[in-house]
Amino acid sequence: MCGIVGIVSVGAVNQSIYDALTVLQHRGQDAAGIMTCDGDQLCLRKDNGLVRDVFHTRHMLRLHGTMGIGHVRYPTAGCASSAEAQPFYVNSPYGISLAHNGNLVNAEELKQNLYREDLRHINTDSDSEVLLNIFAHELQRRGKLEIDEEDVFAAVAGVHRRCRGAYAAVAMITGFGIVAFRDPCGVRPLVYGKRETGEGTEYMVASESVAMDTLDFELIADVGPGEAVLLRMTGGMAKRQCADKPRYAPCIFEHVYLARPDSIIDNISVYKARLRMGDMLAEKLRRERPEHDIDVIIPIPDTSRTAALQLANNLGVKYREGFIKNRYIGRTFIMPGQQERKKSVRQKLNAIELEFKDKNVMLVDDSIVRGTTSQQIIQMAREAGAKKVYFASAAPPVRYPNVYGIDMPTKDELIAHGRSVEDIAEAIGADWLVFQDLDDLVNAVRRGNRNITEFDCSVFTGEYVTGDVTVSYLDHLESLRNDSAKEKRRASDDEVIEMHNNA
Repeated sequence: MCGIVGIVSVGAVNQSIYDALTVLQHRGQDAAGIMTCDGDQLCLRKDNGLVRDVFHTRHMLRLHGTMGIGHVRYPTAGCASSAEAQPFYVNSPYGISLAHNGNLVNAEELKQNLYREDLRHINTDSDSEVLLNIFAHELQRRGKLEIDEEDVFAAVAGVHRRCRGAYAAVAMITGFGIVAFRDPCGVRPLVYGKRETGEGTEYMVASESVAMDTLDFELIADVGPGEAVLLRMTGGMAKRQCADKPRYAPCIFEHVYLARPDSIIDNISVYKARLRMGDMLAEKLRRERPEHDIDVIIPIPDTSRTAALQLANNLGVKYREGFIKNRYIGRTFIMPGQQERKKSVRQKLNAIELEFKDKNVMLVDDSIVRGTTSQQIIQMAREAGAKKVYFASAAPPVRYPNVYGIDMPTKDELIAHGRSVEDIAEAIGADWLVFQDLDDLVNAVRRGNRNITEFDCSVFTGEYVTGDVTVSYLDHLESLRNDSAKEKRRASDDEVIEMHNNA
């Protein structure tokens, strides 16, 4: 769940990339980076932290050039090292930098092949560096001093042949242009657009359309699954289908939770999709309890607000804001450890007692992942005086880990894994628990674009659309993602920082 952006401009590009990254900040709060190109000179700034903390005036002044790429990151395996902040760079061939959103499921195999066959060294544990070197090697195989668009598209085709998993990427070739490409299933989102100025046309690619809205770029389209879009530094744009057998299967969890509601992804309004989720949820509530006794519907801010409001309107029940959110606390399901996660829930939300006292309350969230947050929020509602606390999830039970770039917990840390709805309700302390049906969720999202016939719903079903996720890979992923492994890495990071500070 990273955010990426690339811009080819007629003027200085640094401020535009910075502004785009601030709009995409919800996609990653661990690290940020910008690389710009000024002729044949590259300028880079990246570090851990939020966009506003990584880039100060002194850094921005050094980011010269009319072409650049940017990235906001959160770690999919819990590593918070600044060495893995993006963009990454290789000097051969031509000087290429890359920013990536997603996850390669065959990264370890590729890393070995890069060393043994391509004679390339990978310096970090990031699969994004692997992706960069695969692209660089495929471009180097063309064996030309000066490349053209055919060489670039051929290199992307080579990436598709070798890489497995999910990847939306922007790669900047020094002095030539930016190529944006998406995996053959289109799992992670990527859009492109243009802006007309008095001096010429400027082009932009980004994870979400909202970044373009902010900068007054006109949205052209989504980068299709397997497609590559080339933005030339000298002006103009070209695109090409580079995969042999592309299929449209985007991640449905983007619409449930990850994306901003004001974005359009895969030609689907995220806001409208969430409204429809609320309608679908209302119909299920009617089926289960036509004579319900809900007094008030309260969203758990922020992502669930749209679905909760529509649910309340559809049922004819009062909608109220019952929780006030501290916006300076990060998302809890990506916190590094369980103790820190529990502490952060109380820091993040505070209940308005008047909205709960002596009422039967229906709380609405976008999804339930670990259940830790849900359990504590239900307890907060009871402490605020609620008679009964019901809970509705706009998504089905999350029972399986994500392997395509979302740092969800291991299956044993997911509260829904191996549990019935009744068991989950008891575990989180709800008097009544309702989950969205998967068919209803798919219909709610797909109604925005009937050309999409399938979605990646693997967190709900355990069926991975790329068809190459093995049990051994899931076991490997579990060893990296469980809380104890993350805690060890965090302790190691803290030790390195302390040694650096004492040096």
